[in-house]
Amino acid sequence: MARRKKAAEDEQGAIDLTPMLDVVFIMLIFFIVTASFIKEAGIEINRPEATTALLKKNANILVAVSSSNEVWIDKARIDLREVKGAIERLHAENPKGAVVIQADDESDIETMTKIAQAAREAGVSDVSVSTEKK
Repeated sequence: MARRKKAAEDEQGAIDLTPMLDVVFIMLIFFIVTASFIKEAGIEINRPEATTALLKKNANILVAVSSSNEVWIDKARIDLREVKGAIERLHAENPKGAVVIQADDESDIETMTKIAQAAREAGVSDVSVSTEKK
């Protein structure tokens, strides 16, 4: 009789962890689905420094320019003549997106100017250059 009474007391004191695990699993799925992932243009660059750098919220179209003036969009190297078409395609996917040019500090200003002009011709008026804040 004493054993049955002790076993009944142990069952009453036990905590069922199943509902808690369900909640944790649902929260994990929620955070994975709602997380915003960092977009990258495709290469590592050394951005120039600026004292007036501002944070850009809706920068969805990233164009990287390497030190040897190679142009990268969506982790793929493209020719400078194909920039307008690539920006048009990405702008069609996200009409509110802005173009950010991530130019290496060793790249030519002429390449950046051509990319900015191609972006404007593609219908994107919000074009900026990525820098490091001093």
